This record gives sequence, C-alpha cells and structure tokens, in this order.
Amino acid sequence: MSNYIAYYRSSTQKQGKAGLGLDVQKEKIKNYIREDNTRELIGEYIEVQSGKKNNRIELDKALLECKKTNSILLIYKLDRFSRKVSFISKIM
Repeated sequence: MSNYIAYYRSSTQKQGKAGLGLDVQKEKIKNYIREDNTRELIGEYIEVQSGKKNNRIELDKALLECKKTNSILLIYKLDRFSRKVSFISKIM
C-alpha cells in the first residue's frame, strides 16, 4: 500500500473562503486515490497564499509528514504548487 499526503493551495483569502479551485483540487486527488485500492490518503494540507511566496507553513508541515510516514506528496497541478522552477526543484 502506498500512502499519500495531499497539498492544496489557493491564491487568495477570497478564493479560499469561496472554495474556488480547492474543490477541484480535492476532487481530482480523491479520484486518483480511488482509482487504485493500494493508495491511501493519510493527510491533507491547505494553504491560502500567493504562489509567488516561498514561505509556506502548510507545505512545510505536509513535507514533514511525508518524511515521517514515508509518504508521497500529491499536488493536483504544478501551477497550484508554484510558478517558480527554482522553488519546485528545491523541494524535490
């Protein structure tokens, strides 16, 4: 069985409160998990912050849980994660 941690990000408080984008991200990740009964979603983290900023508390928590549980971080789309290649490569 493979364990997964989901990370969802919304750019603004208004989007976060309205659920814009977050519902789609959650639905896509849960569909991915359901496709194979060997996958288990063991944690979810939501960040409401601009993709331009690199200081992400919830992402740090998600990555720490991935390390502790030997899980894989799931993100629906890279543009929901960051638009900076340098930030993405640093996390990898």
